[in-house]
Amino acid sequence: MYRDTDAAPDEPGGQSPATGVPGATDLDHLLVGLQLTDSAFPSGFYTLSHGLEGFVQEGAVDRDSLPLLLHDLLRHGVGPSDATALALAHRAAAAGDWEAVAAVDRRLHATKLSQEMRRAAARTGRQLLDLAAEVFGTDGVARYHREVTARRAPGTQAVAAGVVYAAAGVPVRQAVAADLFAFCASFAGAALRLQLTDHRLAQVLLRRTAPVIAETTCQALARGFEDLGSTTFTADVMSARHERAEARLFAS
Repeated sequence: MYRDTDAAPDEPGGQSPATGVPGATDLDHLLVGLQLTDSAFPSGFYTLSHGLEGFVQEGAVDRDSLPLLLHDLLRHGVGPSDATALALAHRAAAAGDWEAVAAVDRRLHATKLSQEMRRAAARTGRQLLDLAAEVFGTDGVARYHREVTARRAPGTQAVAAGVVYAAAGVPVRQAVAADLFAFCASFAGAALRLQLTDHRLAQVLLRRTAPVIAETTCQALARGFEDLGSTTFTADVMSARHERAEARLFAS
């Protein structure tokens, strides 16, 4: 009888305890990550510039400084906040500790200083949970979706992603790295629309950012709940100014 050699060792036939899909393997986890990070996945990321438009409006970034800005946002903003929250939420969801998931969610929401960043995180997170409840159909996603719908938790994007990845059985390290890549791809897409780069250089940007994604992933996995929070004060100021801009292409 055929047996997948990549099957999870503790599960007969490689059945994933999180997905209940017979024969689920590392390849299945990869496919989940590819689907969730695909720009065609309607999570609402395409409406966000992640603060980049604010920098452009203030003349504070150009083509040459774009990589430096992205790397700083990863190391000091997204990494200590969203990536760390995703890792914490993933572990809590995998353990069935939904109070801990909600606590991470509320803390992440509170650390986002500008109104537009809080709104963007909650809107994309709720959209992700709503769609994932239908796409993946797992109990964990449906349960947290009900919590967020009932307004018992804000449903930030990073925490929602942690819940979805955990429910799909995707390892936490892979989940964090995938979500960081999705952020970078969205950032590069915004840079393209803001005419800071072209299609070819956007791909160069993503490839050269890979080591920073790996570094940020490792650091996020090592942080605890009390370490959750970013220190990107310039980005916070740019976001606050962006909220009041007369014309905006992006929601953040």
